[in-house]
Amino acid sequence: MAVASPRRGRGRGGAVALLLLLLPVLLLAPGAAGFNTEFEEDKSPKLPRCNNPFQKVKVVYWVDGEQMSALIGMTARFGGMVPDTASAAERLPAVIPSSKTGCQKSPQLAGNIAVTERGECTYLEKANAAASSGAKALIMANDIDDVGKMVCSKNDTALDFKIPVVIVSRSNGLKIFEAMDGAKKVEMQLYSPNKAAFDGAIPFLWLMAVSTTACAAVWTAVVVGEEEKKAPSGDGEGDQEAPKTEEPEIVELQAETAFVFVIVSSCVLLFLFFFNSIWSAWLMVGLFCLGGLQGLHFLASTLIVRACKKCGDTKIKLPAVGNVTAVTLVVLPIALFIVIMWATHQSSPFAWVGQNLMGIGMMILVLQIVQMPNIKVASALLISAFLYDIFWVFISPLIFKKSVMITVAKGTDDGPSLPMVLKMPKEFDVWNGYDMIGFGDILFPGLLVAFSFRYDRAHGKGVANGYFPYVMIGYAFGLSFTYVGLYLMKSGQPALLYLVPCTLGTIVGLGAQRGELSQLWNAKA
Repeated sequence: MAVASPRRGRGRGGAVALLLLLLPVLLLAPGAAGFNTEFEEDKSPKLPRCNNPFQKVKVVYWVDGEQMSALIGMTARFGGMVPDTASAAERLPAVIPSSKTGCQKSPQLAGNIAVTERGECTYLEKANAAASSGAKALIMANDIDDVGKMVCSKNDTALDFKIPVVIVSRSNGLKIFEAMDGAKKVEMQLYSPNKAAFDGAIPFLWLMAVSTTACAAVWTAVVVGEEEKKAPSGDGEGDQEAPKTEEPEIVELQAETAFVFVIVSSCVLLFLFFFNSIWSAWLMVGLFCLGGLQGLHFLASTLIVRACKKCGDTKIKLPAVGNVTAVTLVVLPIALFIVIMWATHQSSPFAWVGQNLMGIGMMILVLQIVQMPNIKVASALLISAFLYDIFWVFISPLIFKKSVMITVAKGTDDGPSLPMVLKMPKEFDVWNGYDMIGFGDILFPGLLVAFSFRYDRAHGKGVANGYFPYVMIGYAFGLSFTYVGLYLMKSGQPALLYLVPCTLGTIVGLGAQRGELSQLWNAKA
């Protein structure tokens, strides 16, 4: 039995559905690493006695002696600093003042950590009230799902207190207040551990991204196999079609796709920025689950049929469904189980494994369906994505006061995180968390890598005179440069800033040097 390669088509149902799934994937292109690993020192004013650096604070707390998951906060420009080790930090009872906003003195705060809400009075008035009541520290719950930078004005004078003042997001504040309800004993410990110099997760994430890109480029040729064509014979016995598996259709991109991408993705990005809610996060999770289910089914089915070609021939007729291959009946329930387990256990320490499996399957399937015919289309799409990345990461803060891309990628504290990333836990980092890379950082360069592989095969090129090996090397170097930039700048990087020059620049430069640029530019699928 021959396994057919993907057939070419435009606008058919399966391809259109997957292109719709592709849209939210493209939104998080710059996710080269976790965005919340550091609090950046910006131009927030520094004044005498109000010039502390912002400290990222680990808020460890216990409820009736049971340790809960640590929360993250940030210190103010004023007040004391928290220690950098757990051994140097006191474990103290947490107490809510007589007024929940903490604007007046409360004798019960003496020797304890005060927990208040934001509002009714200023940061400094709360801090002074807590300090004059004898509190050892103040934790303030913000009124939004973010930590704000607590600074001073030129007219502030009451800055003599020495207690640390820490702000946490609204959702983290609610967790603390809920824990303190019902007369439960809550204890807290505040410290700011130093970040590890080496991030051991990055090499594994780099390898995962490079391997996914390479596998997606060669999957049809190596795993699915080429379509076997049988010439018809005169007696009609050879006119029967070779049995074949269900194969994805191919959607060929055009240069106009680049402009559609920029406009539509920017609109969706702005919508998620202004309406960043739980329901929108769950919508992205639902789309990801649908794409992940199809991706897992495709990967497993093609691997099984590759190993056992006869398995793809067996079909079973089901009521209201029709003929279904035995492979699908076996693979689909397993894939569905993985998707459901991931969706219902996203907070599990091992949820990243399921998310990566689903994401890799989805991206490999998308790169079999969506193809670029030449580097003219590649240039339009990659340069548009390059500018899109830079604008929404670096320029958007000048207009919207914060990076639109990074804000959307972070999601909400009280909802699911957006899953359009590959992630790897930071096992060597005391802050835990994850290193991440957005699907767009694999899909966009992956389209060009896959084109270079198909071009080499169509023109009989080998390793020495081909383009695929060099474009893959360019991708690997571009991703490495991304992580170097992440380390130097201490903030999330738009990976396409590095990947586009290293991939598109490589194939254009090689084509020009070999005198084949015109062929690459005008190649037909």
